[in-house]
Amino acid sequence: MMASSPLFLTLADASWQRAHYGFVLATSALSLGRPTLLFAGGYSVHVFSHTMQGLEGALATEELLRKNVPSLHDLREAFFALDGRAIACETGMKMAGLTPQELVEGVRSGGMIRFLTEVEDHPILAL
Repeated sequence: MMASSPLFLTLADASWQRAHYGFVLATSALSLGRPTLLFAGGYSVHVFSHTMQGLEGALATEELLRKNVPSLHDLREAFFALDGRAIACETGMKMAGLTPQELVEGVRSGGMIRFLTEVEDHPILAL
C-alpha cells in the first residue's frame, strides 16, 4: 500500500467556524492515516490556547452536543491524540497577546519559514 501524502493546513483569522472545519478536516485525514500539520497564523492562534478565547462566532458546546456535532475542544483533543502536529505563528501570538505557556501541550511556536520548511513542495490548504 502506498504511503499517504501529508496534509498541510493553515488558518489565518479568528473564525471559530474555519477553525472547527479545519479540525474536522485534520482529524478525518489523521484517522485515515494521513500525517497532518496545522499552522495557525494571525488571530487563529487562539485555537491552540487553553481557553480558545478570542475566536469569533463560536457555537455553544451544548448546542453542538444537541446536534451530535463534536465541539472544537473535542476535535482539538482528537487531533493531538491522533498525532497531529501543530505550529502557532510567533507573530500571531504577539498580535493575540499569547505566550507559549498559554498554548496547549503539543503545539510548537514558529514562523512561516518553519512551516514552509516542513511543507517542502507539498500543497497547502488555506482555510
